[in-house]
Amino acid sequence: MLDHPLDNPASSALAGPHAALAERNGRAGRYRPDVSPFAALPLGPDETDWAHLAALVGEGAEVLLTGPARRIPPPDWEQVMDLSGVQMDGSGLDVRPDPDAAVLGEADVPEMLDLVARTRPGPFRSGTRLMGTYLGIRRGGVLVAMAGERMHPPGWSEISAVCTDPAYRGQSLATRLIRAVGAVIREHGDVPFLHAAEHNTGAIRLYEHLGFEVRRKATFTVLRTPSATTPAPPERLESHVPVVG
Repeated sequence: MLDHPLDNPASSALAGPHAALAERNGRAGRYRPDVSPFAALPLGPDETDWAHLAALVGEGAEVLLTGPARRIPPPDWEQVMDLSGVQMDGSGLDVRPDPDAAVLGEADVPEMLDLVARTRPGPFRSGTRLMGTYLGIRRGGVLVAMAGERMHPPGWSEISAVCTDPAYRGQSLATRLIRAVGAVIREHGDVPFLHAAEHNTGAIRLYEHLGFEVRRKATFTVLRTPSATTPAPPERLESHVPVVG
């Protein structure tokens, strides 16, 4: 049986530490749209669960699901993107607070969004910072690297949005921030974890070098709910997903 909090991390987080950020309908749930595109379903959803999720997010809307296996939607749903990944356990991460890593807040959101737009580390929205602590490193007063917490199943916290301005790569800023965010997670009594795209072997090797271990395969699927009419094209979630971390 799959009963570990990381087996269905979005569902575990939305029913637990992130309940204040959740919108729910029956066994279906999602993060508030300003926070994250991730939605949650049981690992074996039935027709009612799919109907509840469709009603929750509305017609012609895109949602992002993750889990150990792909969920097969009803025929009137559209599959937009399907990505294979890995889930990595950071129990062995060598955590280290970093004196240059500052906590990012509401006033930093425009810079955070700009950095994300240029580096595309994964889904990130105006309210994503509410999912946990985000740390950033500045050079000359400009935000050039950041990382933070995303999904928060009980006892675990996901390191995500790890990104560095291209002009500042090669300075180990991402490594420093991963360790610094890991230190924040450990201070809260939780264990770090993260996801990576299966094809991103360079990133996986880096994470393994830092002490992460592959826990299991993971999938990332973007689906569009049924629509009675043809909607205007929404933001394509899949363009933000391949670099997961």
